Amino acid sequence: MNLTDLIARFDTPPEPWSEGRTIPWDDAAFSARMLEAHLSQAHDGASRRETLINEHVAFIEREVLGKSPARILDLGCGPGLYCLRLAEHSHDCTGIDFGPASIDYARAEASKRGLSCRFELGDIRSAPFEGAFDLVMLLYGELNLFPPSDTDALLQSCRDALAPGGRLLLEVHSHDLTKRTGERAPRWSVVQSGLFSDQPHLRCDQSFWLEESQHAVGRHWIVDAATSEVGLYGWTQKAYSNAEYEALCARNGLRIEARYPSLTGKQDDAGFPVFVATRA
Repeated sequence: MNLTDLIARFDTPPEPWSEGRTIPWDDAAFSARMLEAHLSQAHDGASRRETLINEHVAFIEREVLGKSPARILDLGCGPGLYCLRLAEHSHDCTGIDFGPASIDYARAEASKRGLSCRFELGDIRSAPFEGAFDLVMLLYGELNLFPPSDTDALLQSCRDALAPGGRLLLEVHSHDLTKRTGERAPRWSVVQSGLFSDQPHLRCDQSFWLEESQHAVGRHWIVDAATSEVGLYGWTQKAYSNAEYEALCARNGLRIEARYPSLTGKQDDAGFPVFVATRA
């Protein structure tokens, strides 16, 4: 792809889940750079900072687990930051993630600390969830990133992985957050080394809000400084209202039993409400 392609397509929004290479989570080099972002304490853009994760874990134990030892499955666990903390509190944790560097990091940390954690490299849409879990977690709005057919299949797998009395913890994007994400103005930046490339490049982050279908869609354009070659990475987020989240769970055999404004239990402006669901 070249600059002519960028110019020709720049003003036209892509169809959801249709354009460009998706974010290459499983690419070794990208995964290594993403791990650095996960572990950064300068922002909450990949994983949350340690202080916030600690608040989230305290909330999960207090409001969802009741501080009883539990068997926990964390889907899209990244470098295992939630699993590792929960395992320190006597919970038995399994994490699944698509990023090889994150899984390597999580395994090394669990081994070093002598914790009851298992970490598996895999796509949560197709990886088997072996065993029955007291808690299945899908955090940081990951549910919103999948097409409807994948979302249904994933929720059904989550339901089937629950032990009797088990709960599913969903932290999702609010409808307003997804809409605001789609309405952001394009942002250009000069990057010496970043998430999409180790080499100097020009990066453009582009978003669109599709009112009719209720999707935020976008592109990351990466223009190599040395060659002018253009890389394109597409993304999509599906917006749901609270009522639509409830219907989504219901059609996949789940019943929402509790709602919270955030994973701390407190109202904030971040836009990540939380639902706790059980088998219907």
